[in-house]
Amino acid sequence: MRAVVLVNAYIRTAGMIRQAERIAEELRGLGVQTEIEKNGNFLCEVQKNDVNLSRNCDFVVYLDKDKYLSRMLERCGIRLFNRAQAVELCDDKMLTTIALAGAGVKLPDTVAAPLCYYSDASVSEEWIRGIEERLGYPMVIKKSFGSWGMDVRLLSSREELRRAAEEYKMFPHLYQKKVGKSGEDIRVLVVGGKAIACMKRKNEGDFRSNIEAGGKGYAIELSPKFRDAAEKCAKVLGLDYCGVDLLDEGGVPYVCEVNSNALFNEAERVTGVNVAGAFARYMVEAMKNSLQDV
Repeated sequence: MRAVVLVNAYIRTAGMIRQAERIAEELRGLGVQTEIEKNGNFLCEVQKNDVNLSRNCDFVVYLDKDKYLSRMLERCGIRLFNRAQAVELCDDKMLTTIALAGAGVKLPDTVAAPLCYYSDASVSEEWIRGIEERLGYPMVIKKSFGSWGMDVRLLSSREELRRAAEEYKMFPHLYQKKVGKSGEDIRVLVVGGKAIACMKRKNEGDFRSNIEAGGKGYAIELSPKFRDAAEKCAKVLGLDYCGVDLLDEGGVPYVCEVNSNALFNEAERVTGVNVAGAFARYMVEAMKNSLQDV
């Protein structure tokens, strides 16, 4: 069995590199010939009126968010972990929210911003007042695309809202009602539909709990409510592997975000759970089952 661990063409952070290395290490330990490869190495392209694969592999661990390469790989019959549609749903925070709405999980009240096409246009006061009436202060503004807490801000006044709305108007973005305690959330890692590890993330210096923004992880026992919410998110979004970030609002889990290629290095460190190993075993078993079904 042959596999490719596919990473972003411009990968640079130690955490992302370590994640790819850990998965490759565990797959090789299971007898899978595994290579780590960067997007941009011409793995797939359109040639002679069709999509062509440049080298053989049985499956790809898709640690990028490029929606074009994932679709081309699937056109060539390659099984992706995670599949293209699941990655796309998670990459766009508003699409994540829409997909989970009505699916039996709690979500912060959310307003999608209309996309502006003119840099000299002004955000209307009617829009500003409408967001205030619906969400109140403090509220959170997020660009729809982004990782590690980048371009996520806490807004506490009309003036902050007005400035942020003007700054973000040319980008897909959304506004959410603030729930949970600032600087805290619960990261649940789910493999094959089952929660296998969790940690509380805390950041004393920022309202964002992300490890990359200065947060730290602490092992905790996962309550049934939070477990059920995380596993339901993975099922609804069709994810083989994910990290579900849950906000604790008086003991009730609210879904903050779902990450299709969530970093697990800190979770492995603080919980002692071999997340990479569990993911590798799941993928190998899934591939064996698919071959038996052919």
